[in-house]
Amino acid sequence: MGALETRVVIAQINPTVGDLKGNAEKIHKYIEKAIKLKANIVIFPELTITGYPPQDLVLEKKFVESNRQILENLAPICKDIYAVIGFIDYDGQHKYNAAATLGDKKIIGVTHKTLLPTYDVFDEDRYFTPANNIEPIMFDINGRNTKVGIEICEDLWDDSYKKKVTRELVEKGAEIIINLSASPFYVGKRTERENLLKTHSRKNRVPVFYVNMVGGQDELVFDGFSMAFDSEGKMIAFGNHFEEDIITVDIDMENQGIGVEVTPPKYIEEEETFKALVLGTRDYCKKTGFSKAVIGLSGGIDSSLTASIAAEALGKENVLGVSMPSQYSSEHSKEDAKQLAKNLRIRHVVVPIEGIFEAFKGALAEQFKDMAEDVTEENLQARIRGTVLMALSNKFGHIVFTTGNKTELALGYCTLYGDMVGGLSIISDLSKIQVYELAEYYNSLKDQLIIPKRVFDKKPSAELKKGQYDPFDYSVVSPLVDEIIENGKNRDELIELGYAQTLVEEILTRIRSTEYKRKQTPPGIKITSKAFGIGRKMPIVNKYF
Repeated sequence: MGALETRVVIAQINPTVGDLKGNAEKIHKYIEKAIKLKANIVIFPELTITGYPPQDLVLEKKFVESNRQILENLAPICKDIYAVIGFIDYDGQHKYNAAATLGDKKIIGVTHKTLLPTYDVFDEDRYFTPANNIEPIMFDINGRNTKVGIEICEDLWDDSYKKKVTRELVEKGAEIIINLSASPFYVGKRTERENLLKTHSRKNRVPVFYVNMVGGQDELVFDGFSMAFDSEGKMIAFGNHFEEDIITVDIDMENQGIGVEVTPPKYIEEEETFKALVLGTRDYCKKTGFSKAVIGLSGGIDSSLTASIAAEALGKENVLGVSMPSQYSSEHSKEDAKQLAKNLRIRHVVVPIEGIFEAFKGALAEQFKDMAEDVTEENLQARIRGTVLMALSNKFGHIVFTTGNKTELALGYCTLYGDMVGGLSIISDLSKIQVYELAEYYNSLKDQLIIPKRVFDKKPSAELKKGQYDPFDYSVVSPLVDEIIENGKNRDELIELGYAQTLVEEILTRIRSTEYKRKQTPPGIKITSKAFGIGRKMPIVNKYF
């Protein structure tokens, strides 16, 4: 590093919400790493000390006080380095999503977030007060006074806001912009961030250093891929995707903040999606205390992909696949489930349910006398299977992974207390079409047919009665559901797109009338711009068409 160069270390870490002590230890470790790398500045993600999003923990007085105390305890190690760390600030009346700058063994400055997102998965206006002042902070770097503009996540995403935080910081003399983020993943968001950072750095003629959180938190996945851009809008550094990383960036501020351009890895949607689901699954289990999982294996595409993700996330030795055949189960489904388990090298057991099913029917015979079998008996089989999985979960301490996809959940093609029981719904934000695509990707990734070919070729069926097949053309219905849920298209717009009016009205009615089911489904991992769960708040009682 030259005498006039500034070295910034981007600490892309995976904190856990509420683990103040563990997060502090990780921050401490990365500051020490940055010191060894002879960095001038080390930067951490948004709300690093508390984890993101802390939600109603923000309302707990002791939680906020403890997070501030931890910040103060970190200050003494920052003697010859500046550390910019996300935390919750409190002035006795208002709470702020904040970034503290530590240096000279003390807190030398605090920056409050200006733009508070309150849409989709974000609810920051519920907890925080926006900044009332935007000012850069003076850093002494190699004997040179450098004004640094510090901002937090949404402050960069200013298109729909009157306030332009980056521009205002530059107008007040900032020569470097640092953005602390906890930006949740969805497919394609990496490109959006890249374009945004490029635009801001080029338009404002200032280098921008962006640190993003990594890891899973409940339904959210943070993908990392932190970046740095020089004052010409060239990417000069990037972090790993979906894993912790420490990125060292040198920039010559005497040379107008110009750096050496780098080329990021090629964007592959299926690779991104698969890694996001693996990370989300692994962290959900790790952070909630589960090390093993149990999955119902039907021999179909959904359970096959779910088991494959689980094996990658937890290790093959920690996944139990359970086949629960009834009198309606086909031989090929039983064989395919067994073959999948063998290919994945996961444990596999068979628990037949025909006898249990007959016992239930016998117990209900008097109440159902002279009534034809219908969906009641179909759902009964699903609920027996759910009970078996939960019994294994209770006995052995395994978490149950459900196997329903987004298209099925939207249509209500799932059984409460049956195939919906469990602790995590791994593929609940994948459409039926995406399930097939990601299963194909997994086989190509492994360069072999881990998921058997017949699983792709056969018609989808719940096999809950003789000759039954799913009552949907997924090639039509799956994209239609995506238009409704992800793109917010209404009845008339869907018809204009070419969908038949009767089909549109049927699907809209199904989505509206089955909201009560989705309210009771396990949390799922968000990988699209609009997922069921935390980012979609629809009333159960709803007569709007």
